[in-house]
Amino acid sequence: MIKIEYPEPRFRTRSEGNKDYIFDEFRKRWIQISPEEWVRQNFLQWLVQIKKIPASLIAVEKEIRVGELRKRCDIVVYKSAVPWMIIECKESEVQLNEGVIKQILNYNIALRVSYLIITNGTETFAFELKEGKMVLLNEIPDF
Repeated sequence: MIKIEYPEPRFRTRSEGNKDYIFDEFRKRWIQISPEEWVRQNFLQWLVQIKKIPASLIAVEKEIRVGELRKRCDIVVYKSAVPWMIIECKESEVQLNEGVIKQILNYNIALRVSYLIITNGTETFAFELKEGKMVLLNEIPDF
């Protein structure tokens, strides 16, 4: 498991009625805050502020096709104009188990990235795909 030290949040939030919203700087719109969205927004800030990945190379809720199905990847990072990393975010109560790994592997059928990351905000695991095998990493690779 990889320990993530999240940066101090710099989010714009607002409330409407009994719903709370956060401004997603990547999608350029207000998004209703859910436990999963909170994990995604914090992880995005960590990618930009700590890992120094340019925001312009990050896609959020990227739509892909897996066979006949349309799916959405939480976060896709591009490098040299091709997908390089997929990050699947879950709310903190969700166990990062084989089902989550299968989900991200299905997304990779369409994208064919080198790195897969799964996180629930508390636990984070990173894998490198090498010669048809998933290798568990001790840290998320630098950009």
